[in-house]
Formats: sequence, C-alpha cells, structure tokens
Amino acid sequence: MIDVAELEDTEAVAARRDEIVAAVRDHAGRVAYALAKLQGGDYGQRTFDTDRGKWTVKYEAGDLEYLRFSPKSGSDIYVISTKQPPEPEALATAMRDYEGFVASYNDHVASLDGVLDDVPTEFPALASTDGVVAERDRIVGRIREVCDSIAHALHRYEGTDYGTFTARVDGTRWELKWDDEGASYLRVGGEGGIYLLSQYEPPAAPDIRELAPAFRGFVEAYNEHVGELESDLATVEL
Repeated sequence: MIDVAELEDTEAVAARRDEIVAAVRDHAGRVAYALAKLQGGDYGQRTFDTDRGKWTVKYEAGDLEYLRFSPKSGSDIYVISTKQPPEPEALATAMRDYEGFVASYNDHVASLDGVLDDVPTEFPALASTDGVVAERDRIVGRIREVCDSIAHALHRYEGTDYGTFTARVDGTRWELKWDDEGASYLRVGGEGGIYLLSQYEPPAAPDIRELAPAFRGFVEAYNEHVGELESDLATVEL
C-alpha cells in the first residue's frame, strides 16, 4: 500500500491573504479617490518612491484600479488588481514596504500645503466682444437677406424645392444651397471651405473680414446668370 503524505491545508493562508488584500483595497482606495480629486480627473495614476522601490496607484472613475509595487530588485507585485490576487509570499514582500508607500503619499500631500495661498483671485477686467459680435451679426444678416432673395428667385424659376447655385469669384468656388424656405448655406472654397452662412454657427470675424468684400462678386455672378436666362428666353417665339 502506497504511503501518501498528508497535504497541508492552504485555506487558512488564502483566507489571510484575502483579508489583507481587502484591507489594502479599502485603504489604498481612499488614496486613489483623493488623488482623483487632487489631480482633477476621473482617470490617472501616480507613482510614489520609497527606500525599497516604487508604488503605483492607478485609478479609473475615481476607484482604485490597481496598486503595484515595483521593488528595486525582482518582479512587479500587483497587491491590488482587476485580475487575480497576489501570491502570499509576494504579498508579504510588498506589505513590508506598505508603510513606506503611505509615508511617501503623505509627504506628497504635505508638500502641497499652502501652495495656493498666494495665488490671486482678482483678475483684470475683460474686454467686451459685444461690438464685434453685433457688427458680425449685422454683416451676416445682410448676406443672409441677399442669399434668401436669390434662393426664392431660383425656387420660383426652377420650380424645385431645393437646389444649388455655384459661381467662381476670383478663381474661388462659391456655392449657395437653397430650399423652399431660403438659403441653407453659403460656402466659399468647396468641400472643407468656409461657411459664410450655415444652419449651425456664424463664421469667425476674420473670415468675414476676408470674404465679405468678395460677396459682391458672387452677387454679380448671380446677376449675370439671370441675364443669361433672360437672354435665352428672349429668343423664344410663340
């Protein structure tokens, strides 16, 4: 009969390991939450140096994602992770330096004490943009009035609910898209160009300054287009 040696029970070791990991998760989780508030974001990490190595706290959505101990010699030890718990021997190695990690964290917090005390909260007065905005809106409003008139005229002439009118002004393509309600957009420069009119946001003031003078050329191109249409119809006899 084979003499089988009695196996050592590992349940007590595993239970103690899990107890330590749970306690560290709670304690280091408070560190992670504090770092998330301090660094102003839900995601991030920070490394703390000790005499025996480095500790890295990584947090996600303000919760501890992992706590890693990187000893000066040997492999990294994930005291807390989203995967499996550490081996008991590795955990014991890391925990011998855990107090150093906490001290390093506390030193970091202490180093920030008073760092904002002399930061002023009185700032220079802000220049108003009201004048620029009002002038921009006036110019864009006038361009829209003209484009709406063009759109209504094209709608009546072409008899469709929507369409486009394009012209080249000094070599640059201008495109007016219209529907039965008026101008949808006026774009300068083709795909990826600048929208002098759109359904979303007004153009920037520098764009208006550059392109508004050329709008006259676009209107003149439209008038020439209408003149050609009238000339074509003038030759029709009934």
